Amino acid sequence: MNFRFVQKSLFSTSSHQTNALRALVYHKNGNPAEVLRAQTFEPLGKPGPSQVRVKVLLSPINPADINVIEGVYPDPPILRSDLVPRGGVSSSVGHDREKPVFVGGSEAVGVVTDAGAAVQEFKAGDRVIFDKSQLGAWATHQTLEAAQLAKVDNDISDVAAATMRINPPTALLMLRSFTSLQPGDWIIQNGANSAVGQAVIQVAAALGVNTINLVRNRPDINELMIRLHALGATRVLTYNELADKAMKQEVKKWTQGKPIKLGLNCVGGKDTTVMTGYLGKDAHLVSYGAMSKSPISLPTSYFIFKNLTCHGYWQSRWYGDHSKADRLGVYAEIMDLIRQKKLKVPEHEILELKGSDGEVTRAISHAMKKLSAGSHGKKILLKWPSDS
Repeated sequence: MNFRFVQKSLFSTSSHQTNALRALVYHKNGNPAEVLRAQTFEPLGKPGPSQVRVKVLLSPINPADINVIEGVYPDPPILRSDLVPRGGVSSSVGHDREKPVFVGGSEAVGVVTDAGAAVQEFKAGDRVIFDKSQLGAWATHQTLEAAQLAKVDNDISDVAAATMRINPPTALLMLRSFTSLQPGDWIIQNGANSAVGQAVIQVAAALGVNTINLVRNRPDINELMIRLHALGATRVLTYNELADKAMKQEVKKWTQGKPIKLGLNCVGGKDTTVMTGYLGKDAHLVSYGAMSKSPISLPTSYFIFKNLTCHGYWQSRWYGDHSKADRLGVYAEIMDLIRQKKLKVPEHEILELKGSDGEVTRAISHAMKKLSAGSHGKKILLKWPSDS
């Protein structure tokens, strides 16, 4: 992986800022449960003329954040050689506290505490989200360029704001970008209980589009199906049920013979092969993840006789290809769906990062182990103490 280096220090010591900076950092790629640690740094200086100081309120752990730490994600983080460890503060055992570090996390909601003289669009007290990836969201504070932030309406909760930049836009734009879906149309998706999958269910329901939603069998499968139906899922199936040859006739009854126009894949492997067989003529298969870490194998006949088109989708690429106005327009649409109660916050738990650096390091290691086991069905949001 090629790392980017900071050309200009954003973190300088200053008598104007008394609170130390605390952050979840790592200095080499690896297992997040092993390489990620809490560390305390000297306070931030005053923001520059075009910069904004943000106190972070909540920041989620997303799958991409884990991939970045592992070193397998194409969007490289910034190696921070400008952060100064606070003197006299003990760090986690076994880590070199003087080495340059990466600050984890991409998505966050915060409140503006200070703004540079040239900043017109933000003032102290404004709630904002990070409008760019790899800005180091897992910190108590950040000093960022004003152009790297977007304002959040006051009637949007902190949890909704903290989780609105990645998963809901991914759902909305995949539904919109590849085929023309009309009320009454059908789509099929795997990984339906993921954060994106749940957003797809809700956005599709708001558009009047029917969804067939695929999940792994599990001990609490009935409870999961009830939760997904409550979000607006039309049908929910396990992968075993989908593989049953009789299911195709059942699905035709559900759709009344209408072709399924769009398939959304975040799993890969043989389950995606089976799912693709349910798509109709001229359909589109969109892949935005590969949780199984297995390749997709599709029969050539799908391309020759059904005219299947396959796409890859990456929300970061969409943001990079579009203007600030386009991004703000998507955020406004997501906030409207939240406001209309058509888009709920994901199931989540808030992990409060209390205690010493060592205690926080142990807490985040435990959380990462739960996530890596693949059985933790809730989004974890990180919250530093209010006095940080």
